[in-house]
Amino acid sequence: MCGIVGYIGPKQAQEILLEGLSKLEYRGYDSAGLAVYNGETIGVQKSKGRLSELEARLKSRSLPGNLGIGHTRWATHGKPSDENSHPHVDQEQRFAVVHNGIIENYLELKEELQAKGRVFTSETDTEVIAHLLADLWDGDLVSTVQKVVARLEGAYALGIISEHEPDKMVAVRLASPLIVGVGEGENFIASDIPAILKHTRDIYVVEDGEMAVITREGVQLMKTDGTPVQRDTLHVDWDVVTAEKGGYDHFMLKEIYEQPKAIRDTMAGRIKDGQVDLSREIGMSEDQINNIERIHIVACGTAYHAGLVGKYVIEDLVRIPVETDIASEYRYRNPIITPNTLVVVISQSGETADTLAALREAKKAGARVLAITNVVGSSVAREADDVIITWAGPEIAVASTKAYTSQLIAIYLLGAYFARIRGTRAESELADIVTALQQLPEKADQVLGNTTAIQQFAQEIARHEDLFFLGRGLDYAVALEGSLKLKEITYIHSEAYAAGELKHGTLALIEEGVPVISLATQEAIYDKMVSNIIEVKARGAHVLGLALEGDQELHKSVDQVFTIPKTLPLLTPVLAVIPLQLIAYYACVARGYDVDKPRNLAKSVTVE
Repeated sequence: MCGIVGYIGPKQAQEILLEGLSKLEYRGYDSAGLAVYNGETIGVQKSKGRLSELEARLKSRSLPGNLGIGHTRWATHGKPSDENSHPHVDQEQRFAVVHNGIIENYLELKEELQAKGRVFTSETDTEVIAHLLADLWDGDLVSTVQKVVARLEGAYALGIISEHEPDKMVAVRLASPLIVGVGEGENFIASDIPAILKHTRDIYVVEDGEMAVITREGVQLMKTDGTPVQRDTLHVDWDVVTAEKGGYDHFMLKEIYEQPKAIRDTMAGRIKDGQVDLSREIGMSEDQINNIERIHIVACGTAYHAGLVGKYVIEDLVRIPVETDIASEYRYRNPIITPNTLVVVISQSGETADTLAALREAKKAGARVLAITNVVGSSVAREADDVIITWAGPEIAVASTKAYTSQLIAIYLLGAYFARIRGTRAESELADIVTALQQLPEKADQVLGNTTAIQQFAQEIARHEDLFFLGRGLDYAVALEGSLKLKEITYIHSEAYAAGELKHGTLALIEEGVPVISLATQEAIYDKMVSNIIEVKARGAHVLGLALEGDQELHKSVDQVFTIPKTLPLLTPVLAVIPLQLIAYYACVARGYDVDKPRNLAKSVTVE
């Protein structure tokens, strides 16, 4: 998830681009850069770090000109650095490109271009686009871009300029957001509306498989095969703050609704020919993977809850014993680590202090460490032996949502990859899992399209001060995350319990009218779970049941039922957590609290 912006018109591009990028830093903030045509050549300035670092450099070396593109980055390929920052250019610096998305076949394209003598200066997937433009140049910018995108696999929003045709800018979209702003004698491109709202409120929303040719005088929309597209502009009435949140009331809600894309992006490039392939991320040989005797999953907070799901998933698929530990406990308990122990650390930011310390302790003890993190170039990513990046993009709200579901996807990919290599699951079973994984984004969209009952239940529980979650197996792991979300932002006292433990003390807390959210998505233990629900109902609890679509029984035992689409039992946590996130969100709104900045909490815990 990155931010792109472009300008063509009578004004100096640099200031307009910088202003636009400042409105897009929520999309990425580990580096930034500009490319501006100055009448003769394309000048480029870029910098690792926040936008302020780029602004400081431009004070001593500005980029004059009336045509330019800019970018603020959230790294997916290559650590944050000046070299890996966008825009990227070809060897002769006649083409410049900014990119939001992932090019899945960049390695094949890079090797092909290197064989032709093209010299690369970055670790990114995006640089191949600039070199391809130069390699396929046919004297016309539009047709050259069409040839280039025909070679690309993946997701992209592109902004392209060339000194060959300095009177135009070309933008292309496939599965990444892109808009075109229409002004008077000037036009714009951007990833999102806030970047250009000061200059125009009339926009075109570019659709998948479309491109825009932008000049000072106008905008021409077409399919990437050249077929013209006719579309009216959209007039935007949002204020700037609303625009930054994509029209949502809060960043948390926006990020909940971004989960289908985050799920899809985290799988991108890692499933080939119906099989999970993590060989680019994991440098372990097949012998090393086969020799793993034990796995420790170490994390904090929401990431720890993802790790609890990971224990179930990896033990089921790979048949390796898995321990899941809270990082602050793991680092002090002198864990038993052997040369064949794999330690998996999970951290959204990659800077979580206790997780980082646990990583270092594990390496000191001789373990190999694999990291699952959302931030390329973070401390965890740099210090681990292997890294799986979750391509969720920046998460602004303190309460984690899309980072959690992306971590789950990374865990499923890891489990399926290890299972294939170790031969612990039949190829046909793994193929079914891969197919079901690929269906999750669409099914997550279905959950998000039917939230009325969730909103009503959230308003009911908002007046309570105590609430309980119940689940068994994977449902218990998800219940823990649902409970954490609720207490984080609503300040309602909330606890999650393994339902089989009710008779061992928990049942004493159930009284008339207390809300209980009961998850019943695991078919193998469904009857046991229903029996537990009946126990709390008998003590007067008000029960919301979470079940799979088509369940005809649960409504007989609970007060309300919310269903999620059917998927494999192993994959239900990805879908089951979404209603729980929404319950927390709407209950917080009903109670009048600050959704995105709950009291006493910070986004990244970088101290012990």
